[in-house]
Amino acid sequence: MNVFLWILQILLAALFAGAGLTKLSQPKEKLRDRMGWVENVPPAQVKALGAVEVLAAVGLVLPGLTGIATVLTPLAAVGLVIVMAGAVVVHARAKEHPGTALTVVLLVLAAIVAWGRFGPYPL
Repeated sequence: MNVFLWILQILLAALFAGAGLTKLSQPKEKLRDRMGWVENVPPAQVKALGAVEVLAAVGLVLPGLTGIATVLTPLAAVGLVIVMAGAVVVHARAKEHPGTALTVVLLVLAAIVAWGRFGPYPL
């Protein structure tokens, strides 16, 4: 189970680091083609979300690799659950059904990491 959780952590970290860096590095106008929801969100909020995603990605893997402040890993996973819960609402309101489904999957994966690392399989 520990290996499975590590795989989930690395997968989630890669996905959220990529998504977060994209939001941080691209202007809102460039993001509209791939992320229609940015139309109704202020640019500063898009950048803040990108920063949160990058920090969560780091929090998913770095504490376990260094053995320092390992409680940050399940906290990062809980943070992603909260972010993804908000994303489910945003995608559902915009009737972006594929986006909603993907977001629900990411929410569940982050919840599994949070459960495992807070519970029976801590770092």
